[in-house]
Amino acid sequence: MNMENKLQPQSVFDEFAKINQIPRPSKREEKMSLYLQQWGKDHGLETLSDAVGNVLIKKPATPGFENKQTIILQSHMDMVCENNSDTVIDFDKDPIQTEIYTDENGDEWMKAKGTTLGADDGIGCAIQLAVLAADDIEHGPIEALFTVDEETGMTGAENLSPDFMNGRLMINLDSEDEGEIFVSCAGGCINDVKFHYGRENADDMFFLKMSVANLIGGHSGDDINKKRANSIKLIARFLYLEDEKFGVRLADLQAGNKHNAIPREGTVVFAIPADKKHEVMADFNVFTAAVKEEFCCCDTAIKFDIESAEPMPVIEEKVGRNIIRSLQAVTNGVFANCQQQELDWLVETSSNLASIHTGEDMAQIILSPRSCIMSNLANIANTISATFQLAGAEVVQTDGYPAWQMKQDSQLRPISDKTYRDIFGKAPKILGIHAGLECALFAQKYPDMDMISFGPTLRGVHSPDERLLIKTVPMVWQHLLAILKEAPEK
Repeated sequence: MNMENKLQPQSVFDEFAKINQIPRPSKREEKMSLYLQQWGKDHGLETLSDAVGNVLIKKPATPGFENKQTIILQSHMDMVCENNSDTVIDFDKDPIQTEIYTDENGDEWMKAKGTTLGADDGIGCAIQLAVLAADDIEHGPIEALFTVDEETGMTGAENLSPDFMNGRLMINLDSEDEGEIFVSCAGGCINDVKFHYGRENADDMFFLKMSVANLIGGHSGDDINKKRANSIKLIARFLYLEDEKFGVRLADLQAGNKHNAIPREGTVVFAIPADKKHEVMADFNVFTAAVKEEFCCCDTAIKFDIESAEPMPVIEEKVGRNIIRSLQAVTNGVFANCQQQELDWLVETSSNLASIHTGEDMAQIILSPRSCIMSNLANIANTISATFQLAGAEVVQTDGYPAWQMKQDSQLRPISDKTYRDIFGKAPKILGIHAGLECALFAQKYPDMDMISFGPTLRGVHSPDERLLIKTVPMVWQHLLAILKEAPEK
């Protein structure tokens, strides 16, 4: 018996265990899409799919609930695929291996062995399938929508046909704090930066390889205000200091992977004047001690290393220096908080310096700005572009995705609030989130759609530290079933 079968609701954890056997990296969700289509047919439910791989499974109302409005349950089938450097996995073939541990408070968590867990948003998919399979719950008509490619572009939601769904009440199951109901989200875009260069030899210089590892990382929207260290920024800070003092020749810089993940690791190979190596090593010791003190409360296990390296061709001097300076200069982290007094704790605008990869003749840098105010999203994206343009880079901004504005006359919001109070004896938090949700794109396709978003508690998403607080799954399940039962009449 899988360990998930010991957990409650068993139907949810059974479905999640099966989902985690299916490879589903973003943009490569074909196996998951086919699995869902077959699942719907095997359960005798009307099942649709579209050209991009989105799947819709419909379930009729239970007797006596035929006059309820249709409720759409929605989650995304893809997952962010991250693994620790000492964990070997092929995300296109291998299943996710899970385990359960108990924290210092006695709470049980589920996590994966050295990889992302895929609860973002596999647990949402599992909840939907459990609802569709259940024969002992009461509900009106249900449409369960499973979208592709949420994590790397939201192209599933973007390409959704306006007539694919009939319902106009949607519950998105892609939030990460039980007891919080989200009614708006930030928009975002991508800055794609390229530096072109030639290379030359620097045989008279001394080469060093510096690495940064063991950072917490996390979600570039939801965790951006938690003062998590950014491996690219740490590397850039040290390179800038040494370049100003001695002159640095940049040879190779690799850090970060996904645009929506705060980079946790990075390595750089650089050259310095041979007679300055002892001074650079002394600076390294001072710098790393200061950084560890700087992040002593919020990123406590940062690991630095530096060693000699074999000589290699370096990036031409002007471009290499401009890369270092622009990485030092570009804004990263929280840019502004919301101006509304009741939401002044919520991040309004931010940016994540997500990745850099240098090749033989080109360096590519990816940044991910976000904002719940679209004019400020344009402003921060333009600020990023200008920083790199001044350094001689080529910059392309994607069109991105819009913000989702709260629906003032929502029917779902008061129902979700009341049912939560009735079940748990306390009020839920009604919030906005500084992350992109597909709800924003659904609102474009279906302007009259009434949406809320909630889910069980997750931590460390988009990193191998991703974990699911097990006790919150039955809480979300109970709340969801109550909303389905109390859905408004047609």
